[in-house]
Amino acid sequence: MPQRTMGEIVRDQKPLVLGPEATVSEACAAMYARKVGAVLVTDTDRRLLGIFTGRDAVRLLAEGLDAKSTHLDAVMTKGPTTLGPKATAIDALLLLNDCGFRHVPIVDGERVVGIVSRYDFRAREQARMDDESGFMEVMR
Repeated sequence: MPQRTMGEIVRDQKPLVLGPEATVSEACAAMYARKVGAVLVTDTDRRLLGIFTGRDAVRLLAEGLDAKSTHLDAVMTKGPTTLGPKATAIDALLLLNDCGFRHVPIVDGERVVGIVSRYDFRAREQARMDDESGFMEVMR
């Protein structure tokens, strides 16, 4: 059975996108309303500038910054690791697992087309990754 590509997975997705001038408060409210854990921070041409996640919000609060006056460009993760639309679901799962990420932006050229999280995958890809990881462990 062929592996799904990121392009297939995000085909109809409308990721949460905000500009770098948006405040952390606005980002958190939008994340809560959309029930998502990340905001893709882009310029007006949808070129990815960074990513802001729930982990970033926790860090901001722990540092005592004000969510209503702090802009995303000050606290986002700049230049996040991305995948292209031709990457496979296994590629994404391995990246998420190996790097400890919860979210990976999908970018075609420089333009954002979507985002995937470890929870977006069905058991098929997770089981396949577990099988491959187990195989690699035996080979060590």
